[in-house]
Amino acid sequence: MIQVIPSIAVRSGKVVKMRKGDPSSEKAYDENILDLAKRFEDHGIEVVHLVDLDGAEKGSPQNYFALETIAGHTNLKVDFTGGICTDGDIQNAYEYGADYITASSIAVTNPALFASWIISHGREKMTLGADVTDIVSKKIAFRGWQVKSDLMFFDHIQYFYDRGLKYVKCTDISRDGVLEGPAFSFYQEVIDKFPEYKILASGGVRGIGDIDQLNDMGIFAVIFGKAYYEGVLKLKDLEKFLVKK
Repeated sequence: MIQVIPSIAVRSGKVVKMRKGDPSSEKAYDENILDLAKRFEDHGIEVVHLVDLDGAEKGSPQNYFALETIAGHTNLKVDFTGGICTDGDIQNAYEYGADYITASSIAVTNPALFASWIISHGREKMTLGADVTDIVSKKIAFRGWQVKSDLMFFDHIQYFYDRGLKYVKCTDISRDGVLEGPAFSFYQEVIDKFPEYKILASGGVRGIGDIDQLNDMGIFAVIFGKAYYEGVLKLKDLEKFLVKK
């Protein structure tokens, strides 16, 4: 069964969400980070995706306090992302309470280093963030999606597949934060080409029906944000995916 993972994106200590990765569209929500995390935990959520937007854009984590707050006061497992570019960044993230690391920019700028982390930290701990500007060009964007590369998505994930990677978080940026539905055809293409990858689908979720469809496709996990913060997706809607084994 698909794992449902809420996203908490933080900038300057506030929970925010953008449309299509555009900072000018950013909207802050009146949410206390700890209260929000506890609400997720109380409804049976086990993992949260914590995005340090300041860190992603600056190339070095800036919001460890949010990680420390969630890890120190809940039993949630935290997948931390945003600016992880050095061995020291990973060590700090683990010390502040991260259970998993998702890295994007370093995999573009120094793929050999990221590949070494898969070995040194273990493939269960490392996720590649491979986010595309759109599913037509399939070109990778990084540094908080503000830098567009000429790197092709399937070449990118093939490189790390050959080096033992297990988890890939994929976002169609053109759909992120707009509540127009996930890029189902894109995810199906990834599954068809790399059936052994565990895919975390991110971007576009507009309701429980989308999660049902991703589940039926065999997607490992779905990351959602805007739909919840805008009240379109309720936590009670997710109950069937939160049954304890």
